[in-house]
Amino acid sequence: MTASTANAQRFREFKMPDVGEGLTEAEILKWYVRPGDTVTDGQVVCEVETAKAAVELPIPYTGVVHELRFGEGVTVDVGTAIIAVDTDPGAGPAEAPAAAPQEAAADEEAEPQGRQAVLVGYGAAPSSTKRRARKPQPGVPAQPEPAKAALQAELNGRAAPAAPATPVAPAVQPAPAAPAGSAVPAASRPLAKPPVRKLAKDLGIDLATILPTGPDGIITREDVHAAATPAAAPAEAPAPVAVAAAEPGTVDTAARERRVPVKGVRKATAQAMVASAFTAPHVTEFITVDVTRTMKLVQELKQDPDMAGLRVNPLLLVAKAFLVALKRHPEANAAWDEANQEIVYKDYVNLGIAAATPRGLIVPNIKDAGAKTLPQLASELGDLVATAREGKTSPAAMAGGTVTITNVGVFGVDTGTPILNPGESAILAFGAVKLQPWVHKGKVKARQVTTLALSFDHRLVDGELGSKLLADVAAVLERPKRLITWG
Repeated sequence: MTASTANAQRFREFKMPDVGEGLTEAEILKWYVRPGDTVTDGQVVCEVETAKAAVELPIPYTGVVHELRFGEGVTVDVGTAIIAVDTDPGAGPAEAPAAAPQEAAADEEAEPQGRQAVLVGYGAAPSSTKRRARKPQPGVPAQPEPAKAALQAELNGRAAPAAPATPVAPAVQPAPAAPAGSAVPAASRPLAKPPVRKLAKDLGIDLATILPTGPDGIITREDVHAAATPAAAPAEAPAPVAVAAAEPGTVDTAARERRVPVKGVRKATAQAMVASAFTAPHVTEFITVDVTRTMKLVQELKQDPDMAGLRVNPLLLVAKAFLVALKRHPEANAAWDEANQEIVYKDYVNLGIAAATPRGLIVPNIKDAGAKTLPQLASELGDLVATAREGKTSPAAMAGGTVTITNVGVFGVDTGTPILNPGESAILAFGAVKLQPWVHKGKVKARQVTTLALSFDHRLVDGELGSKLLADVAAVLERPKRLITWG
């Protein structure tokens, strides 16, 4: 056994795991260990935030932390080593394996030792694919760093940076310049990780025109960003520039603006909302309803021994009313399968509850909510909201929703036009309950009134079905005894 092999077996690297949800990166929120700390198999060492949730990562090794490869607040690609552990600290000093750059991690993966911890399950089988280093082109001498920079600048369509005026004796006669616009000759497809390829595609950059700076000819994120940088104007002789006076009445606001990178839950929410808004044809209907009897029932349930220790609020009865209405109109609980051109009708209701958290909007759901009693629904609703506020909602808790409720009334808003959660058929907005004049039994009285809004996918739910569904929700809230007669 060679020394390098022994070191590799002694120093184990834990890589950013695949969450099993199709995500490619995660941000390290907090480290719970430091170099020199002792860790055991299964111990949580850090908390990371994916595009869907914050998750704590356990390490699959026992030993002493040798190195933390990334600091807090850094976004790391899946498959990149984030921590190294010395599994045999009593063996004396030894040289730990060098950390591979993040950009090359996916291409230079060694065969994993032992099990690989992932956020969901035990991960995919290790890949046997390896990349070969690029071979130098015959007859083309290796270029020093300044020459590489000049070539990269030329490929990117801008002038090369001015070189220092140091006389250098020519050692080799330069080869004739390639015709303008010609691509850099390459022996094979440009080497780059999938996230880097996607970045180049999003920025409209052809990888074949980029000079790689990573190990073994791998194109890095920095290479792509450099290629996308606008061309700088050629340097000319400095000339006195008169500073133009600001126009009267104009205000420079740049110093009072903040730019925050879009990532994590906010990024996932934005992508989901755009996909939903421009995929499913939304229709929104509204209804205003007297919920005085429902509000009285809420107060009575708070005193009920069967509801002791449970959180009872108007949202609980709105959720139950929605479930009863869906039971009367099951065709509204469906999904559109674009690939197979089918409508999938679902005989279960996974009820999503939109929750505002410090990291952004998430929509966990109560599985099989239609089959639960009122106390069971209250218990799960309370747990769901508490977990969301703590930022501990798992990706599984947000998957598989069929319909959603968003409680905009807690912000004092009357109602809104909610956007469907992708893959769902309907979303109900519950507005603020306010004391308003209302005609009750032929007389104008002060009653507790709210406005409901129902958005639905018009591919699945036509106007008649959507109107009946919303009307039935309102009817239950107006006369909550219908929870018994219709439920």
